[in-house]
Amino acid sequence: MTLQIDDTNRVRTLTLNRPEALNAFNEALYDATAEALLAAADDPEVAVVLLTGAGRAFSAGTDLAEMQAMVTDPDFTPGRHGFRGLIEVLSGFPKPLICAVNGVGVGIGTTILGYADLAFMSSTARLKCPFTSLGVAPEAASSYLLPQLVGRQNAAWLLMSSEWVDADEALRMGLVWKVCAPEDLLADARRHAEVLASRPISSLMAVKHTMVEPTRGEIAAASARENAHFAELLGGQANAAALADFTGRGS
Repeated sequence: MTLQIDDTNRVRTLTLNRPEALNAFNEALYDATAEALLAAADDPEVAVVLLTGAGRAFSAGTDLAEMQAMVTDPDFTPGRHGFRGLIEVLSGFPKPLICAVNGVGVGIGTTILGYADLAFMSSTARLKCPFTSLGVAPEAASSYLLPQLVGRQNAAWLLMSSEWVDADEALRMGLVWKVCAPEDLLADARRHAEVLASRPISSLMAVKHTMVEPTRGEIAAASARENAHFAELLGGQANAAALADFTGRGS
């Protein structure tokens, strides 16, 4: 099971569950996460969604073996939702979304925080946007959402450098709301989730709608720009070399 789903006190916890792959998103996990969010949106017993990862990673991002297959395998079969479908679901998700970053977050494991209403991070976790090291463009409307969240220069460093950011730096930037000891992370995130879940769902949804509705057009426009650049760069010289290096290392 690539995604674990648990309900407690009107909080639905989604746990990315590919620990052997550091919870990297393959097509199956993109689809399962999108379907779980759609189901949570429609479930009158779910007030809040809490997203975290199993094992020592939050998410290592898109599965690079599948990224290479997209480039080289003519028989590659995309998922029903895939990456772009998950981003559309996140953009339209009408209820509070809380992320608990339990370990490394790479690519979508970092950019998903642009869609979080609250983000908690383990003090031992690290985040990275590896786009320039892979020779590709930003994703998930991060070129719009990250400057909104952390400011132009912090976003420029995150998106251009492909360097790791530790929990203290993520907190300073405003990329996450709270940093917790590893053993306290889930309990602290869940405690805050249950505070929100104790409020009327209709009111929570009204607050979220009024906060995010003005950004939805910008998110769609940013995604379109990013997707065009990504399509241009995917399989190009820099990207092909980076993927070949990755698969050659067998990691």
